[in-house]
Amino acid sequence: MSATAPLLDGISIEITARDAATLPTAASSLPAGTRVHVTHLGTEEPAARVEAAGAARSLGLVPVPHVAARRVPSEAALRQHLAALTMRDAHRRMFIIGGDPATPAGPYADAEALIRGDVLADHHVEEVGFAAYPEGHPAIASDVLWASLLRKQDAVRGAGMEGLVATQMSFDADAVLAWIAEARARGLELPIRVGVPGPASVARLVGFARRCGVSATASIAKKYGFSLTSLIGSAGPERLVGDLVHGLSPAVHGDVSLHLYTFGNLEASVDWIARAEALPA
Repeated sequence: MSATAPLLDGISIEITARDAATLPTAASSLPAGTRVHVTHLGTEEPAARVEAAGAARSLGLVPVPHVAARRVPSEAALRQHLAALTMRDAHRRMFIIGGDPATPAGPYADAEALIRGDVLADHHVEEVGFAAYPEGHPAIASDVLWASLLRKQDAVRGAGMEGLVATQMSFDADAVLAWIAEARARGLELPIRVGVPGPASVARLVGFARRCGVSATASIAKKYGFSLTSLIGSAGPERLVGDLVHGLSPAVHGDVSLHLYTFGNLEASVDWIARAEALPA
């Protein structure tokens, strides 16, 4: 059994609607029941995200469509979107984020406002996930993040739904492990999926990290295995995942698995999962 097996058990991957074309090929190599998150980009139409989630369901995978609360123009539009997902049996697990726009397009100021509404329950959503930020958020103070995290846990439980947390991508295993330990101490009991970058070019990894406010210092980059000065070549998450494996303690960190950001290269991420599963303990 691979040394990474505890983290790979229940792994989830994150794609965009554009990745739906390569999903049939990838599905044959993914573990049964893999969760496929379909992110909510402002550049993709709701219908395309519905089709991607439905494709995941038809391939025997578990779709987890994202909804960015501040991008939703109205409650009616949200209900229409959930009805379309229900038609594809792709509505049971949802992931709710705040979204990038500074000004909401409709009635939902943040993820919590959407979760506390009745739309998800009305459409028989069974599980709701939401995001967390182990290395902080560029626009939200730490104390606000902690308070919001626990309120969303309470909101999901109050609605009678299961919950989970998936973290923003990180390069720093020590920061992630410390954050999980603190989250548990503060009362977060939901399963946590640690966001890690799938194989990608170094330039793309660093660009994504900087846009999200993730720390990308020279020391972390060196630990992860690439140079911030050249940005040449590609990198996979082997070192990061290895550090997580060695640092995790079930008694301290609880239920933890991986959430893999695929960066538009689903095939490379699927190949990495297959290789990781085959590694000896």
